[in-house]
Amino acid sequence: MLKKADCGSCCSAPAVDEDCRIEEGTAEWSSSCRFSLQGLGCASCAGKIEVAIQELPQVLSARLNFTAGSLRIESPRPCSELLDEVRTIVERFEPGVSVRPWQEAGESKPGRHIRQQFWRLGGGALLLVLALLLERFAAASLAVLCYLASYLIAGGSVLMAAASNLRRGGWFDEHLLMSIATIGALFLGEYPEAVAVMLFYLLGEIVQGRAVDHSRREIAALLDIRPDSANLLEGQQLRRVDPNQLDVGQLILVRPGERVPLDGVIIDGESLLDSSALTGESRPRRKMLGDEVLAGMINGAGSLTLRVVRPFSQSTLARVIELVENASENKANTERFITRFARVYTPLVVLVATLIALLPPLFFGDWQAWLYRALIFLVVSCPCALLISIPLGFFGGIGRASKQGILVKGGNFLEALAQVETVVFDKTGTLTRGVFEVRQVLPQADFSAEQLLELAALAEIDSNHPIGKSIRDKYARKLDRRRISELQEHPGLGVAARVDGRQVLAGNRKLLRRFDLNPLRSDEPGTAVYLAVDGRYAGVLLIADELREGAAGAVARLRRLGVSHIEMLSGDRKLEAQRIAESLRLDGWRAELLPDQKLEALEQLQSQRRQGKLVMVGDGINDAPVLARADVGVAMGGLGSDAAIEAADVVLMTDEPDKLATAIETARLTRRIVWQNITLAFTAKGLVMLLGVFGLATIWQAIFADVGVAVLAVLNSVRIIRDD
Repeated sequence: MLKKADCGSCCSAPAVDEDCRIEEGTAEWSSSCRFSLQGLGCASCAGKIEVAIQELPQVLSARLNFTAGSLRIESPRPCSELLDEVRTIVERFEPGVSVRPWQEAGESKPGRHIRQQFWRLGGGALLLVLALLLERFAAASLAVLCYLASYLIAGGSVLMAAASNLRRGGWFDEHLLMSIATIGALFLGEYPEAVAVMLFYLLGEIVQGRAVDHSRREIAALLDIRPDSANLLEGQQLRRVDPNQLDVGQLILVRPGERVPLDGVIIDGESLLDSSALTGESRPRRKMLGDEVLAGMINGAGSLTLRVVRPFSQSTLARVIELVENASENKANTERFITRFARVYTPLVVLVATLIALLPPLFFGDWQAWLYRALIFLVVSCPCALLISIPLGFFGGIGRASKQGILVKGGNFLEALAQVETVVFDKTGTLTRGVFEVRQVLPQADFSAEQLLELAALAEIDSNHPIGKSIRDKYARKLDRRRISELQEHPGLGVAARVDGRQVLAGNRKLLRRFDLNPLRSDEPGTAVYLAVDGRYAGVLLIADELREGAAGAVARLRRLGVSHIEMLSGDRKLEAQRIAESLRLDGWRAELLPDQKLEALEQLQSQRRQGKLVMVGDGINDAPVLARADVGVAMGGLGSDAAIEAADVVLMTDEPDKLATAIETARLTRRIVWQNITLAFTAKGLVMLLGVFGLATIWQAIFADVGVAVLAVLNSVRIIRDD
């Protein structure tokens, strides 16, 4: 088991995302170091970098997130020491990539590597044009020299990378494919084709790299809601400080138009606040004295004085940003499959190309023609289009969802959302508002309504359940804790207390039956809280909970999206659950369920479904077991709720059930674009491969099928973020 330790004693590198831990019973510790890899544009290289870092001494795990340009390493070694070794490995596989501690990375900008690529592309293209002119005017020897110079300028880095990989035993990658194909073309005297392959490969790298960087900046812009500074109030003095320097209890001033820097409670002023950065909703929320406001909201017309309630590192905003930044580390099944497929695909392509070059000439002759066809096969076979565009697609889908106020914790959950067939809702706080009000007090025997309400309020004095709070609110008087000598909560049933020496039970009928009482079931609508005093049934409180606005519309949208089965699980009594289910026209409902019974009911639904995924939607606080057990757990109302953010795979940052349909639409758009890229890549490449084998394609067409398809796939992936 891992326990948190004092980071100051073990981690020495500054500005590195570190989480130091000590192994229980040992003296070992580990640090979680995160680095930024700016300028990383080769998806295949990223995989090799990850494997090489994983093989370093004492590295427990290494996860390189190509789309985010981040690397996370778990190791007992100091982060500063790891940084030097990571830089060495990255330079070996992809020279020019900048490696920095994550917190020092700043904004990604085109660097030396990009400028060098442009110079190589320009120089190579000019020499190719010169060679073509010289060849036209019968200066063949000079033309060959220009061709070779152009080839080395444009493709030198590819040749060196292939040679470096061969020295380390890495026989099969896209650099080797390009090297074999172009050297073969030179051997056949096809100088323009050989140079063109390298030039277009370099052009493809530049365009892909810029498209990937653009996508990263798009998502970074979505998350660029960190406040730069805060106005600290010290008496009558106002001082501008870094939000990370402020402590709980300090006072800050938020002027009109400014972004709230930290979570706080209003102690002076009122205003409308725009929470779209956190929730995706455009309608401002009015906040008044005593209300809590969250970091990331934008203040409207009035000045606000806030008392800080939590440091910035623990704010809802900081947690949201961290979750979205790290989400693409959880890869979708499609993404993992393509990565595994590429490892088998490249050596298979080399084998097939070798057979094309060697076997047909034995029967049909013409070695040069079949070698040329084999080279076409190699050029077109590079898997870059899939290795880049698929993770980029899921990355874009996660960014789009965050813009809509939906946190998806990984591409695997986004992919599962696209396959939803069954949706199960919790009732209270999900389909209903969870704001209870005592509507009726029905005493029995010699108890009065006032006595019954007082006893219920005393019994629920420590309850954090909305029903208990509604009873205390209805009583609306100060409660004397000294009157209570015993207090015991029965989860899912109610509470048992000793008030003024008398035993008081307050809860559902199951609680009273446990104490050998069997009250008649109330037929009135609402949630019933039954009371018993000293073994005698004392009466019932009827508490109403309103249907959440938008619940009916959410169910209708899910139906239109093709969700075949929608059900509700509730701990409330059957009459109330039936009323809600019938008003929403659900396919089924189950009521009076304890937490363990909810879990059993969910497992039954999972075993009964024929296909697709099952989504469980709850409030994220008391539904953690069922949220964890479902294929996708969705928590509602994540705004300000740490429990919701921790418990679920997907968090709807507002209390709108309609956002679930929005999340499914985004997931399906992402899946559609990812499969468009897969289909485009395989169709174009397969067609040109087939034409090449029969001598109906040239290297020029092979170049488009490789570079052109890769660029189109990347641009198609970027569309996810912009396609609103």
